[in-house]
Amino acid sequence: MEVLPYKLVVFDWDGTLVDSAERIVECLRYASQNVRLPLLSDSEYSNIIGLGMFEAIRQLYPDLPESDIHVFRDAYRDEFLGRSHEPSPFFSGIPDILSLLQRKGYSLAVATGKSRKGLARELDVRDMDGLFHATRCADETRSKPDPMMLHQLVTEVRCQPEDVLMIGDSIYDMEMAASAGIDRLAVTWGVHDRSRLASYAPVRIAERVSDISDSLL
Repeated sequence: MEVLPYKLVVFDWDGTLVDSAERIVECLRYASQNVRLPLLSDSEYSNIIGLGMFEAIRQLYPDLPESDIHVFRDAYRDEFLGRSHEPSPFFSGIPDILSLLQRKGYSLAVATGKSRKGLARELDVRDMDGLFHATRCADETRSKPDPMMLHQLVTEVRCQPEDVLMIGDSIYDMEMAASAGIDRLAVTWGVHDRSRLASYAPVRIAERVSDISDSLL
């Protein structure tokens, strides 16, 4: 397999590095019940993983008043934090690949729909603060699929869009990267299936975690 030529590798978090979809769906269902909203299917809840919280709630319940959006957000956050004493696990092989990419000289970054507080907690509990050169969260910039967070990461790391690869499991990751003029590698173990991801013309589609290292090393 030909090695892809990049300097900065940007990872999505939930569904790409961390197996958190089930927990997120459970917390969304809890928040829906808290606001007395009709419950949706697991696939409807999981489909919004990757978006910022406001955008996710708006997509799930388009007619929800803004005051209830804040109630929903707070209920979700409190439930998620209540479960955070046991963080969601990395997908098997991910920590080794991240360490290997760093040792081989890649700059690593995260672009996530999580809040800054949420990502900081995840990095701290895993003792990973020094692994990533830069990170962007949905509550400090525009939510995916807007390309702003990728533009900001490119500027911060001081590289060009052609030097960057975005790795993600959702169509929001793929659309964001395409809009930023950045190549994308799709992974199939997350929330969106291969056919949806393929429609955004990724340079590769990874079926196994090892496909990431095979593409870059």
